[in-house]
Amino acid sequence: MVILLLKQKTLKKSCNFSTSKLTIYTMELKQFQQHILQGIPSELPQPKSYESTINHAPKRKDILNGEEKKLAIQNALRYFEPKHHAVLAKEFAEELKTYGRIYMYRFRPDYKIYARPIMDYPHQSIQAAAIMHMLSNNLDYAVAQHPHELITYGGNGSVFQNWAQYLLTMQYLATMTDEQTLVLYSGHPMGLFPSHKDAPRVVVTNGMMIPNYSKPDDWEKFNALGVTQYGQMTAGSFMYIGPQGIVHGTCITVMNAARKVSTSEEDRIGKLFVTCGLGGMSGAQPKAAKIAGLISITAEINPKAVHTRHSQGWVDEVYDNLDALIPRVKEAQSKKQAVSIAYQGNVVDLWERIVKEDLKVDVGSDQTSLHNPWAGGYYPVGLSLEESNQMMAENPDKFKGEVQKTLVRHANAINTLTSDGMYFFDYGNAFLLEAGRAGADIYKTEKALKGGHVGATFKYNSYVQDILGPMCFDYGFGPFRWVCTSANENDLRKTDEIALTVLEEIYKTAPQEIKPQLQDNIVWIRDAMKNNLVVGSQARILYADSEGRVKIAEAINKAIANKEISAPVVLGRDHHDVSGTDSPYRETSNIYDGSKYTADMAVQNFVGDSFRGATWISLHNGGGVGWGEVINGGFGMVLDGSADCDRRLKSMLFWDVNNGIARRAWARNKEANFAIKREMERTPNLKVTVANLVDETILNNLF
Repeated sequence: MVILLLKQKTLKKSCNFSTSKLTIYTMELKQFQQHILQGIPSELPQPKSYESTINHAPKRKDILNGEEKKLAIQNALRYFEPKHHAVLAKEFAEELKTYGRIYMYRFRPDYKIYARPIMDYPHQSIQAAAIMHMLSNNLDYAVAQHPHELITYGGNGSVFQNWAQYLLTMQYLATMTDEQTLVLYSGHPMGLFPSHKDAPRVVVTNGMMIPNYSKPDDWEKFNALGVTQYGQMTAGSFMYIGPQGIVHGTCITVMNAARKVSTSEEDRIGKLFVTCGLGGMSGAQPKAAKIAGLISITAEINPKAVHTRHSQGWVDEVYDNLDALIPRVKEAQSKKQAVSIAYQGNVVDLWERIVKEDLKVDVGSDQTSLHNPWAGGYYPVGLSLEESNQMMAENPDKFKGEVQKTLVRHANAINTLTSDGMYFFDYGNAFLLEAGRAGADIYKTEKALKGGHVGATFKYNSYVQDILGPMCFDYGFGPFRWVCTSANENDLRKTDEIALTVLEEIYKTAPQEIKPQLQDNIVWIRDAMKNNLVVGSQARILYADSEGRVKIAEAINKAIANKEISAPVVLGRDHHDVSGTDSPYRETSNIYDGSKYTADMAVQNFVGDSFRGATWISLHNGGGVGWGEVINGGFGMVLDGSADCDRRLKSMLFWDVNNGIARRAWARNKEANFAIKREMERTPNLKVTVANLVDETILNNLF
């Protein structure tokens, strides 16, 4: 689209917007709507050239045999009329050979994809229009990691498998009513089915494999066949809001990690945090560390990712030379200067140089995409980005060996620094899991027994075990978020004001146990605009429990009804929350009753949200720690100012949080036990089975 296709909010602000420009804008908007309504075109569009300036997914390994490749092409051609099959079969075969996947680049739209004002989307259901707003944000060039491959973040977190699925889904959303439900199977729009107004408008599942077919190579194979996809957490569920989505949780995490090695709040300021990753989710680390008052070094091998975060202001300074970087860090330490620094290079080179220089590191972690270690999630030391991408496609076994050797060196450097006082935590990206599988020295010599249960076997705890679990999730606090579908910053500002007022009122009578969480969030939301967190949609996030979520949602819904907010607002959360995810190495890593390997909670959450009023729901295999390692469920809810919406939000948001608190309390987590008992006192209809605690002396010498 031409440059005149600007966001509607900009047009409205300009009182000098000429009639001729408005006419052009209207014509462009009409063309956009026509493109949406046509779905898959009956005539083939011209082939698209491969744009080298865009950050692309690496080539996937050649995993299909000859018959399977024919099947993959046959599967892809199902979307198109037989008259096009001869042309497209050759084209798709070439894509499969060149990229390891069939993306259908020819069908990528010419219009710019971003979170447009909700009324720009053709629709018969305002709820469906809100979903189009959200999934468009996931594919915005400013947001998505590999937009042409429909990947939002994490190296393989897909919105759709191919562009035909995108076109057909948008057409379905544009034409559906409030008495239909769109069913999506791993990106494939199965179709519109008769439904009712209280049912979800969209039901999404991603990667739901038979358990024995959930190994990493199974994803490679079945994704190449075009029959499943990795939805990550908020990519395939249309709830990603750019790196802001994790900044708040990251800020809480690194701030409290620094507190573990600090004697006071004053001493915490200017501590050095070293980590890795500037992609979709990990890109939040430098921003969060600076907000927390820390010095940070974030390594990233991909120059395009470095450029993106630097241009967005999320990274202050960039170095590709360690000889220049080390003196700059020492200067910042001497001045206790909060600054975010990117090192463009391999993280292991950085860690080993830090060891050599005897540089004092206070906090360390890693947020590379090690859930995807063999296909671009982690890069071996000694190889360039280009050399690595070539090797992973052409010689995957050798590439795996190089990655595992690098992981051992990575862990060795960390072990050296932790012996000198650095606090290291696993950031739930499967670093310890994959380092252990590579043979690194990251296991405890003995399994520590505590409280009658077997403790973690790794030397280092995850951030959920040490920080987010006991501090936030067990009390019901997690990443509540909302998006103003008007795309108007003024609406976002109004929602910030509403949230601040609600939290300050709750704080007045809150029990002491949760006042620190409330206070941190009051400070966060008060400074949200000042910290320039928006990338893509006009979105906000804060950590809230069920009381906070319900009261904020009620107040926003009322403001919409009173025309104080100009368009519907979408509520959601990261799956990384109190009850959205069963993940033994991350979200449920502080569950010690043996149930952390079960997935009942996430599935119950998904099902329960569906009949309590969610606008759309999603259930995924894969999440942030790896295919087969996690099951997670998410939702989206559209607030439209109606009384009916007020009814639904109270029911759904209450369940969405307290389901998880109840499970955590049953696992004997004391903070969750406090929270669920308090909630039962507040809500007479809530009756939860409460765990009876056992005197440990009874258990001694039984076996």
